[in-house]
Amino acid sequence: MTLVRFIAEDGVSVREVDAPPGARLLDVAQAEGEPLEGTCEGQMACSTCHVIVAAEDFARLPRASEEEEDMLDLAANVTRTSRLACQIWLTDELERLTVRMPGTAHNMMGR
Repeated sequence: MTLVRFIAEDGVSVREVDAPPGARLLDVAQAEGEPLEGTCEGQMACSTCHVIVAAEDFARLPRASEEEEDMLDLAANVTRTSRLACQIWLTDELERLTVRMPGTAHNMMGR
């Protein structure tokens, strides 16, 4: 199991959940009521599942693909540790993951 910590946009509210290996972060977040739209349903055609990964966890994730980087270029409030939740798959090796909700999302589908 991976302990996933969701930090709200305000930086204060925190929700912790255990998620099984093989789960996609977007699905875990949506099941927990986190404000990640995922307009394209994980097809990497929008940036509405943008999250900011804690610096200490970012390096433990596989690198973002060029396509993911391109979609992040369209997201609001992007940081050095931004990722798309639809591209993060939880594994046994990933014991914990902390992500913050960026607040604003832009749906760039069809543009």
